Amino acid sequence: PIALIVKNRCVCCIAKQIAIESNRMGHVVALADARHFGRAAEQCHLSQPAFSRSILAAEDELGLLLFNRGTAEVTCTDAGAFVVERARKLLFDSRCLERDVSLYRERKIGDIAFGVGPYPAATVLQSLLCDLRTHYAGIHIYVDVNKAPYLTEHLRNETLDFFIASLAFVPTDPDLVIAPLGKLYAEFYVRRDHPLCGQAVPLAALLPYGVATVDVAQPIQLELGRLAGLASGAGFPMAVTCDDVQVLKGVALATDTVAVCPVGGVAAGVQQGALVRLAVTDVEPMFAPIGVVSLRGRSFSAMAEYAIGVLGRLV
Repeated sequence: PIALIVKNRCVCCIAKQIAIESNRMGHVVALADARHFGRAAEQCHLSQPAFSRSILAAEDELGLLLFNRGTAEVTCTDAGAFVVERARKLLFDSRCLERDVSLYRERKIGDIAFGVGPYPAATVLQSLLCDLRTHYAGIHIYVDVNKAPYLTEHLRNETLDFFIASLAFVPTDPDLVIAPLGKLYAEFYVRRDHPLCGQAVPLAALLPYGVATVDVAQPIQLELGRLAGLASGAGFPMAVTCDDVQVLKGVALATDTVAVCPVGGVAAGVQQGALVRLAVTDVEPMFAPIGVVSLRGRSFSAMAEYAIGVLGRLV
């Protein structure tokens, strides 16, 4: 029993020391980002003297000068930049460990927070949420529908477990893991009494009516401009650019505007006869490559793994 008590005390001491060192590394990273002792101390919820002591203690333990003082802006020394880079990874791994241990200890499948781009939001999101609510009614689900750059930022902030979006807008950065899922095809749609309804027309014939679509990558706009016979280097003009596919569908139903929508997102309207696919003769089948984007090195909760598996079947 005495040995066990001593051992437990040692483990507690080690855990406490690890927590202290992790906090100090967090303070070092905060100062590197804020470049000002006062602002960094405020971010860490410490008084400036206490924060300064923590930085000095970190430098003393490492035997390195981490920051250049004496100017309006605090900057990293070469040694400081070296330590900060590794401290970021250490803190990231620590948060991942804490999260995974919490899930293991509580024996929970885990709540889930994920992002969705406009096309998958209009096509597979509802089916995914219905599946999750049917099989795991006790979990809490947070969904952020937005553009890929916004979702990438929040993924890096660790507020999202993953996101699914068109890969054309996702940066190929080393800290991101991209797992392709498939393609979501899009077509041109008009209301059933549109002047062009029932005709096979060239792309240029759409110009007088205007085209409504989600945000389109510039290379695609330029290619559409070329197909429409516009001047060299001129992108195809979009009358309406909106990332809400349901809004695009509503505009097409109420006006002569031609909407470019994902096939699955307007299937009900087409089936009911309200929307009609418009045959555009000089445009190849259009699609958006869709994939799951996550942070390299971050493990998925069981719930996230399940959701990604469902998405793989839906796309």
